[in-house]
Amino acid sequence: MTTVTAPAVRPYEHYVYAYPHKTAYRALPQRPALRELWAGQAKDALSLYLHIPFCEVRCGFCNLFTRIGAPEGLTTAYLDALERQAGAVREALSGPGGTEPRYAAAAFGGGTPTFLTAAELERLCDIAEKTAGADLRAVPLSVEASPSTATADRLAVLADRGATRLSLGVQSFVPEEARAAVRPQKRAEVEAALGRVRDARIPVLNIDLIYGIDGQTEESWRYSLDAALAWRPEELYLYPLYVRPLTGLGRRPDEPAAAWDEQRLRLYRAGRDHLLAAGYEQVSMRMFRLPDAPASAADDYACQTDGMVGLGCGARSYTSELHYSFDYAVDMREIRGIVDDYVARPRADFARAEYGRWIDGDEARRRHLMQSLLQAAGLPVAEYRERFGSLPREDFPAELAGFEARGWTEERAGLLRLTPEGLAHSDAVGPALFSPEVRAAMAAYERK
Repeated sequence: MTTVTAPAVRPYEHYVYAYPHKTAYRALPQRPALRELWAGQAKDALSLYLHIPFCEVRCGFCNLFTRIGAPEGLTTAYLDALERQAGAVREALSGPGGTEPRYAAAAFGGGTPTFLTAAELERLCDIAEKTAGADLRAVPLSVEASPSTATADRLAVLADRGATRLSLGVQSFVPEEARAAVRPQKRAEVEAALGRVRDARIPVLNIDLIYGIDGQTEESWRYSLDAALAWRPEELYLYPLYVRPLTGLGRRPDEPAAAWDEQRLRLYRAGRDHLLAAGYEQVSMRMFRLPDAPASAADDYACQTDGMVGLGCGARSYTSELHYSFDYAVDMREIRGIVDDYVARPRADFARAEYGRWIDGDEARRRHLMQSLLQAAGLPVAEYRERFGSLPREDFPAELAGFEARGWTEERAGLLRLTPEGLAHSDAVGPALFSPEVRAAMAAYERK
């Protein structure tokens, strides 16, 4: 018998938090009207995302759509534009007879939403509720924050308006590692911020940590993990460090790829095992959660099938046939230009889609498989067959055979799921399922 050995792949190819990535989006020549795009779409369990593109500093690893600081008056102008967009989108999604979209979950992201003042956060919540039509106190509401902006007055607003989850970007409790990641912060400031979050009694605290930082060892990694565990957060996200173009770390010489990959894998496994031993459950490669933690996501929302409404110049929206957004950039000058353009737009501009990618049957299958398989719970095969009339192994025979040959997948009791080693290689599994067309579009994207 001949043993088939799968060729080696890098474990950290691409973080798949959405598919297709916005670098595969292109200008939509006809600028389709949102009313037409959403006509006939299921709108009873949507997710609402409001994007705030401001940060006090830009971390060295960050390639998000965000600008540093805001000249006087810009945050007010941005909220004005956000309100215009929310009104236009609500009108476009409302059906005959006054039927309105129903939101099953909401999130404020960025950037750093808590860059806004407490009064501005009140207005942001008003826009989500009164203009967009989401009942923030009736659905899970997740908000991202940084230690320096997680002030008592801001947290009080969020708690009062129904925030159920606060995600704090800590990255490392070791000052030298924070500096190496271009994330200047002091341990005492981080601890004080965590204390304020607990005092605000927001039900779910999430702490983000990063592994693979220059100079990080298993001992220093465990030090950060234990410092986080001392707060018994309901959730922990463990992120591998990526060095991306047009970021602070992207301007530094690259470390030998194989050595860095091995370091990150070693630290990931150590962190995973440490959290499992501490009583956490693994939800995905990155996410770990206490079994008795309050729910932080809607029970009836499924990212594979339900739509998303994104408000703000860095947000994306999903229908079953089109993923769309505004223009995307990483370079700070380009981002400033896009933000300035956004705040100057009249309401009518927000009733059309400008940049995006159409989703055909093949891409819908790929997205469904990816979004399910990259979760530890796996993909119910019957659910896939009910939606698409086929089996994953029929649609993606080569890809799934390759995963199986590497020991990354298993199928039992109707579930196709990643093995522990498959979860460790999630950032290789996801990209292996990208379509050739999406790969080509991403490769041809002109970074700006």
